[in-house]
Amino acid sequence: MPAWIERGFILRRFVGLNEGDHYMKIISKLGLLLLLAGQTVVVQAATTVTNIAAGVEHNLMLLSDGSLWGMGRTGEGELGKATGAFTNRPIQIISSNVTAIECANDFSLFLKSDTSLWTMGYNDSGQLGDGTYNNSVTNGPKQIVSSGVIAIAGGASHSLFLKSDGSLWGMGNNYDGQLGISMSYYNTNQPQQLVTSGVVAAAAGTYHSMFLKNDGSLWGMGGNYDGQLGDGTFNSTNRPEQIVASGVATIVCASGRSFFLKNNGSLWAMGFNNNGQLGDGTYTHTNQPEQIVASGVVAVAAGESHTLFIKSDGSLWGMGYSSELGGAVSGGLTRTNRPVKILSSNVVAVACGSTHSAFVKSDGSLWTMGHNDHGQLGDGFYYTQDSLVPEQILPIPLPVLTQSILQKTNLQLRATCKFGGVFHLIATTNITLPVSQWAMLRTNVINALANNNFSATITNPFASGIPQQFYLLQTQ
Repeated sequence: MPAWIERGFILRRFVGLNEGDHYMKIISKLGLLLLLAGQTVVVQAATTVTNIAAGVEHNLMLLSDGSLWGMGRTGEGELGKATGAFTNRPIQIISSNVTAIECANDFSLFLKSDTSLWTMGYNDSGQLGDGTYNNSVTNGPKQIVSSGVIAIAGGASHSLFLKSDGSLWGMGNNYDGQLGISMSYYNTNQPQQLVTSGVVAAAAGTYHSMFLKNDGSLWGMGGNYDGQLGDGTFNSTNRPEQIVASGVATIVCASGRSFFLKNNGSLWAMGFNNNGQLGDGTYTHTNQPEQIVASGVVAVAAGESHTLFIKSDGSLWGMGYSSELGGAVSGGLTRTNRPVKILSSNVVAVACGSTHSAFVKSDGSLWTMGHNDHGQLGDGFYYTQDSLVPEQILPIPLPVLTQSILQKTNLQLRATCKFGGVFHLIATTNITLPVSQWAMLRTNVINALANNNFSATITNPFASGIPQQFYLLQTQ
């Protein structure tokens, strides 16, 4: 098995908010947008990120010490016990022994080193598998299976997991047959065995599921409204059907579409394509697999309206809606239906949320880009402060002022700072602003002082539930 599969890319996927014209009912539970007080933590520079998972508005990060971290929306308990509506900075959820992570719409799954399965978050359809329909807002993660689980996947409101004996299990929503339980469309709040043996990978979309057998064959079940099963029809099914006979190495499900990699490194896609997220040069849906890239692809992730993939040279590519593609789409275009290069090298892991993206570089650093309405970028901002270019989130950069200052007016500065750290505004009183990795300091007047120091009047354009002090560094 290729090393990149062993590191956990085998189940990377994302569930979006809709599939074509077949909408799921979304009930907003945003509450008050408050920062989470008392949870600011500085990650040591020696600890690196080994994997990343993205949900609609939250992320999970697995660090090299086995600790589990998260950022973004947490009101449903998707980041453990909910103490507010969201966190816009990384917080630690589990201190050690986590080996695999998965984000779904508004719930999460993870595995520990003893191969036990744990879930947390929203549970309206029984997707947590704990025998109830209760959210885990106050209880935090709950153990569902004590041992033997080797892989996990989460959809809009259903979950899949794979055991070491090759059996496939599922729980949660089965309204569209996505659990593949023949002659049944009933939900289940406890794990049900779906396939007895021979399964080596699984992926979950909004209303459909796919799995890979040890002979390289690809199988699918569930909603097929946009052709995401790739069987040549738009007919849904509640029993597994074979889609590709052999040669498939990796599978990913998204909102109304599916992707898979073959053993030769080629990338294939089928399903919903309104923003060109299939990357086939059109904006037309397809109900049959189409080859998008001929070779060299080692990992793929998909969001609601965008798709990212990594090539064997470490380059990061994307297609679909442009705001989640890190500024790779030029000319003011809002979307692209062909793959565009975002970064040329050193990317080893990637995840897509609904409208945001995250990736890990070979040095273990975590980067994010896209929309940030619930702080899912982890940069200390939220709501209107989106990022159209990649931002480094972990390890936290040291404070650096990016340009020297002379006496000017209406100057916009850009500085980096530590999460939870403080900056000093020289020769003036302290001010309050949201703590951020990238802090946009809009100034009215900057005056030169003695010894290359400066004073400034700074206006804070951002709202903050809990003000954080930070200081402006003097120039070198």
